[in-house]
Amino acid sequence: MRLILAILIPWLQFFTIGRPFAGIVCLILQVTIIGWIPAAIWSVYALSQYKTDQKIRRAFHYR
Repeated sequence: MRLILAILIPWLQFFTIGRPFAGIVCLILQVTIIGWIPAAIWSVYALSQYKTDQKIRRAFHYR
């Protein structure tokens, strides 16, 4: 679900992963039609980093 959100509404996805400042910057980038594609790519990348961070936290939590 977050992946679809990252592609369609990139700035909102940043708020769901706890990065509001990046969300505001992404919204400014997304306002331009040309900036939509870089905003979506950045959002998907940030989402993948967020998932990786969550996996690392879970791995250290179980130790």
